[in-house]
Amino acid sequence: MTRNQRIFVFLIAVLPLLVSVCSSATSAPSSKPPPPPPPPQQNKLTWHYYKVTNTCRDAEAFIQHQVKKFWDQDKSITAKLLRLLYSDCFITGCDASVLLDGPNSEKTAPQNWGLGGFYFIDNVKKVLEHYCPGAVSCADILNLATRDAVHLAGAPSYPVLTGRRDGLTSSRSSVDLPSPSISWQASLDYFKSRGLNVLDMTTLLGSHSMGKTHCRFILDRLYNFNGTNKPDPSMEPSFLSSMRKLCPPRTTKGQSDPLVYLNPQSGANYNFTQSYYSRVLSKKAVLGVDQQLLFGEDTKDITDEFAAGFEDFRRSYAYSMSRMGAIKVLTGNQGEIRRNCRVPNH
Repeated sequence: MTRNQRIFVFLIAVLPLLVSVCSSATSAPSSKPPPPPPPPQQNKLTWHYYKVTNTCRDAEAFIQHQVKKFWDQDKSITAKLLRLLYSDCFITGCDASVLLDGPNSEKTAPQNWGLGGFYFIDNVKKVLEHYCPGAVSCADILNLATRDAVHLAGAPSYPVLTGRRDGLTSSRSSVDLPSPSISWQASLDYFKSRGLNVLDMTTLLGSHSMGKTHCRFILDRLYNFNGTNKPDPSMEPSFLSSMRKLCPPRTTKGQSDPLVYLNPQSGANYNFTQSYYSRVLSKKAVLGVDQQLLFGEDTKDITDEFAAGFEDFRRSYAYSMSRMGAIKVLTGNQGEIRRNCRVPNH
């Protein structure tokens, strides 16, 4: 057994404890109240920060209510928030810099074309500013709302420590999100550069169990893989044929750029399931980076495990989402708490 496999086995053994902690915080109160949380520390994220500091005791309940209201109307909000959180945390850290407007802000980068969910964050922020002015950061709103949305879709309600502050700047040039056709090794190197490991990468890519992508991001796989003028040989032939019908070659300027589901088995239902991993094993992944999971020994083993066991995937997802949400956070006197998530206070 390799070192990474031993790590994986260990995590699967301990993750139920993590999930149970989070579940107790989001379900109905039990007869035995949980122990009181420790006092907040200025420069660290804290469990139920806004309740502990008495700055906005019902902040998480307000966010959860807004998520449920929007999700009941439009289930695509889950996939939009997941992509928004990833695009935020993997650049300058989880500081809500991706939410800032501006002619050269992060949201204007080519890699962020098609980002959505901004209107939802704006709505939640308005509610919180009404009840708790200047108290709840946009970075915490994005993390908590994403957790609540994926939980409604079928994921575990993983722990989100709070107390993040918002970044002051947002730069298009800082966006280095990789191509969705990136190789297995390049993808792993990118995740490692953010402090994440092979288990985190394989788990977080499982977010592609729902959502859509534009054809422009997969045309190379369909028609010109690695400059060969041929399709990606790792694609199952019938799946390649169906994708080519949905995504014809771009031959004229102004040609439409259709949206296709990342996981047709989830489709418009936006269900969080392990079917993503089954599709990878069947060579029916839409994005190249997803199909690449077959080409690493560790990622192939983890993919096999998740395809066979939904609960293993859910437990690992709780762990990896919590880790991603802690990347380069601002706390204490760093940054600010924006009054409007689209513009810095100054």
